[in-house]
Parts: sequence; structure tokens; C-alpha cells
Amino acid sequence: MKPLSLGVMLGVGEEPRESFKKVVELGLPTVQMGCPPEKYLAGRGWGELKEIIRQSGVTITTVFCGFAGESYADIPTVRRTVGLVPPDTRAERVAKTKAIIDFAHALGVKDVAAHIGFIPEDESDADFQELVQVMRGICDHADANGQNFCLETGQETAAALLNFIENVDRPNLKVNFDPANMILYGSGDPIDALELLGPYVEGVHAKDGTWPKEKDKLGSETPLGKGDVGIDRFIAKLKEIGYTGPLTIEREISGERQKQDILAAIGLLKSLI
Repeated sequence: MKPLSLGVMLGVGEEPRESFKKVVELGLPTVQMGCPPEKYLAGRGWGELKEIIRQSGVTITTVFCGFAGESYADIPTVRRTVGLVPPDTRAERVAKTKAIIDFAHALGVKDVAAHIGFIPEDESDADFQELVQVMRGICDHADANGQNFCLETGQETAAALLNFIENVDRPNLKVNFDPANMILYGSGDPIDALELLGPYVEGVHAKDGTWPKEKDKLGSETPLGKGDVGIDRFIAKLKEIGYTGPLTIEREISGERQKQDILAAIGLLKSLI
């Protein structure tokens, strides 16, 4: 894989053949795969899926975790429903995370990523210490397969995320860096965050957005280059810190507009790379 190879976020859904066909039509060599449907985690449809991936010639760089009941409607809802932080759903979600790690391993994918939720910033908080132990168990499970587990940025400041990583103290705990999420959650300048988290960055999303305008609300996602990230500065900073992994375009809308925005993003990124 070439340095800074372009890719796209891919939801395989129930029709993986159509999903991979769209990636091939875009001419992109890599994808980050969204959370796989339960049937694949249960061991059904494996042969067909592996053959579809092989025929596409596309490299899966990361598989994402996702969980039933999550909602990104606003910041309080995210705090209540997303990731491994909510205690009531933690045990079943940890089990599913480990199943997704094994699914990715069977596909030959080294990196698994997730939004784990709003990590408490106070180290003395019991939830912080519990989450550290949970993450150590997940990292150890991934390490047994020779894999990394990557934390998606956005829901906390870069300093808080770095502190959590250092507390977990596992060499395979990495970062999947999304510059737009830093802005959408109002958690800090993405260029400064990239400087701080650079040594841990394993994957990168090419996404853009604007700052929140109301308390407890998220900002708005935009086409790449139309938001507040400063994509030219962002790509320059990636080069400066020596990042050579894939750049995965993410545009969280659907339909023809999504395709057109992705095509425009490809053109923009090629000009900056």
C-alpha cells in the first residue's frame, strides 16, 4: 500500500457485493469497514464475503465496532448511549468488541477501531479506572491476534485521550484520528490535537465540519474543504509528523450527493498529497 493511500468508509450492510462495487467504481484502493452485520459475527456468509473482498482487490485497513442503542443526536445522548462508557451495556458490548476483533483477524485486518464514549477526565473517577481495566482486556485480546485497537477522536480533548492511553499502558492501543470530530464536539483544534497524538495515530479520517453553535449540540458535517478543519494544514501536519498510513474519506450522508462529495474529496486530497 502506498503512503497516504486514499480510501472511504464502507458500510457492508446486507449487500456487501454492492458496497464493494461502489468502492471499485470510485477507484479507491482501501476502505475502513463499518460494523459488520451480526450474521458475519455468527459465522454465516463468510465464504461469500471473503470472495467478494478478494475479487474487489480493495484492502480493508480497519474494521469498526458499533453497538445497538447508540445515538449521536446530541452530546447528552452520546454520553448516555455511545460506546463502552455506559455501565449497563458495557459487558455485552465488550463481548461484541472482542467478536469484531476476531472477525477482523480472520479477514487479515490488523486494526479495529471504535468510539468508546466520553472518557472521564478525572483519573480518580471510578468509571475512569474501570474503563482502563476494560480497555486493557480488549487490547490484550487484540494483541493475542497481533492486532491494534484504535480509539476514534472527538469526544474528549486530545490531552484527555492521551492521558487515558498512557494509563491503559498497552503498546497496541492506537488512535484513529478524525479531525472533523474534534470540531463537531467542540473538543479542540485538530491540528494541535494531531501534534499531541501523532505518535499513536494508526489511521486517519478525511472529514470536515463546523463548530457547534448551541450548548449540548454537535456541529455540522460539511463536504471536505468546506468546514473548519483546514484540510490543507491538516495534510501538511500529517506529512510533518511522518504519517504514511491511509486517508479514509468519510461523508455521513447518503445517495448521489454523498458520491459527488466523495469524488470532490478525492480530487482535493490528490491535489494536496
